[in-house]
Amino acid sequence: MPAGRTAKRVIIGLWLLLLALAVPVGLNIGSVQSDDARDRLPADAESTRVTELVERIPGGEGDQVLVVQQRQDGITEADRTWATARRDALGGTGMPPVTSDDGRTLMYAVERENPGEDEERTAAFVEEVRLAVAQPPPGLTVQVTGSSAIGADIDAVFEGIDETLMMVTTAVVALLLIITYRSPFLWLLPLAAVGVSAMVSMAALYGIASAAGITVSTQSFSIMIVLVFGAGTDYAMLLVARYREELRRVHDVHQAMGAALRGAGPAVLASAGTVTLGLLCLLAARMNDLSGLGLAGAVGIACTLVTMLTLFPALLLVTGRRVFWPKVPRYGAPATASRGIWARVANHAVAKPVRTAAASAAVLGVFALGLTQLGGDLGETGQFTDTPESVAGYATLGQAFPEQSGRPLTVVTDSAKADDVTALAAAVPGVAEAEPARQGDGLTVIEVRPGATPDTQEEFDTVSRLRAAVAPDALVGGPAAEELDTREATAADNWLVLPLVLAVVLLVLVLLLRAVVASLVVVGAVLLCFAAALGIGAIAYDVLFGFAGTAANLPALCFVFGVALGVDYSIFLVARIRDDAPRLGTKEATRRAVTSTGGVIASAGLVLAATFAVLASLPFVPMVELGFAVAAGVLLQTLVVQPLLVAPLLVALPGKMER
Repeated sequence: MPAGRTAKRVIIGLWLLLLALAVPVGLNIGSVQSDDARDRLPADAESTRVTELVERIPGGEGDQVLVVQQRQDGITEADRTWATARRDALGGTGMPPVTSDDGRTLMYAVERENPGEDEERTAAFVEEVRLAVAQPPPGLTVQVTGSSAIGADIDAVFEGIDETLMMVTTAVVALLLIITYRSPFLWLLPLAAVGVSAMVSMAALYGIASAAGITVSTQSFSIMIVLVFGAGTDYAMLLVARYREELRRVHDVHQAMGAALRGAGPAVLASAGTVTLGLLCLLAARMNDLSGLGLAGAVGIACTLVTMLTLFPALLLVTGRRVFWPKVPRYGAPATASRGIWARVANHAVAKPVRTAAASAAVLGVFALGLTQLGGDLGETGQFTDTPESVAGYATLGQAFPEQSGRPLTVVTDSAKADDVTALAAAVPGVAEAEPARQGDGLTVIEVRPGATPDTQEEFDTVSRLRAAVAPDALVGGPAAEELDTREATAADNWLVLPLVLAVVLLVLVLLLRAVVASLVVVGAVLLCFAAALGIGAIAYDVLFGFAGTAANLPALCFVFGVALGVDYSIFLVARIRDDAPRLGTKEATRRAVTSTGGVIASAGLVLAATFAVLASLPFVPMVELGFAVAAGVLLQTLVVQPLLVAPLLVALPGKMER
């Protein structure tokens, strides 16, 4: 136990050794990270199977960008000459310059082989093209677009995102700890412990992912880091609050820490266990990025739990009471008087429990109405907070060349059936053209170009019609097909994962609290809070941020984090009520629990919300949406749901906590 006089030094020594081993391993986490579509989608998805088949056919491994030139008063002969010269200088391969019907836009393609489709070579190629056309003639605007350019822009968004997220999160947590503790020393201990936990989590995730052949997405890793910092700081704040109380009652710091661990430890263990089990439910998802997030999150929470219940108490013991300076808790000093805002909140909640709970539920219900404004799927071109050149170029292309604006689809069939499949594909409504591209290994690749604008329902309908027309003789892949497969797999995951998480969390609560009514109250309140937070988010995404839609997996992720983290805070509150209820009765125990834990839970919630809000600072819309919704949910949980809904309901409903 870390509260021992000798054990504290042994534990610190063991953690230093573990950290020395973890750092070089954890820094390799990038080698198991990938954001490629084939790594996100299920192995049996049709677009994934197409990718695997295409890799068997020689050739075709290359990049293509589209250069779009536009002059408002019409493309001149000098513009055409300049375009031809730029294209020839870049290799001269690909579609030659073509002028739009209105004569104001010119488009041409530039292609280059890229064996293995290396992402770094793609990025270098796109940058080379952009530099080549960076100085157009006066009055001529030039945009570089196409699937390779969009892919390069997405990769650029994620470049360095791990380091940025780590630094910003550390700075935010440090600032909030300084404000909370108002001590020049105390804030360093939880931050150091959480930093160790983050590095150990990275090493553990790398080891598991390498051994199991699992790919970790950048989003999964980013969320794991946020969880580690947020949850770790929460656990630290709860333990410090209990330790501070014990230091006033017990002279010896080791005995005080032992009492604090016995008091707060079970609640921290129960809450971390609940969050971990909820995250592990994501392993049942078909989408690999969702199941990978479950693994990453569970590893992060598990490492954080061990760190904060061993290393952090040992650090507190080594530094002694003086670490709290200038507000050192003295032995025998009276406890903080039951006054202040949380005392008033507690008195109101237990004095008029039904009215308080009804009013809180009504407010949350109004927020939940925002769900009616939840937008459709983002699509590939809607994932950026700022419109990059590649996306703007696609829009220009769609207006000037509506028949050429669609993203090409890849159809793979047996070579003996290639002519028939090509004819079937060309006859599908919404298909602009279809022609064989290359063949090998008994297979033929047919390139099909839909006429619809990218990321529109018309494009996805064309994919569905094409698949129906060529099945069972051919398979259809490509960017639009991948997005359609993502939609369908995510929808299936929602129906599987969400009820599974709810059932597991409810079962864990019943076993932990040994009170069915209290468990149902907690789960019901958490579900209402989830709906309210996502409703607030839906309105913000449209009115405040102006996003084109929402990520397909946003409801599932918000549900998992909303339920798991919401139950987390409920466990802290209900555990404190259960401690005092047999002696004081449910009503008085609830009043004291809200008074004593309200400030701590609110502070912990503020820190966790701030860490998730860090995601909203990233230039990637799915991250912004998730960070905003989870932060809003955490604030609602700690400031409204726990003190003004769960607490009064426990007082008002039958099934008291005395037993």
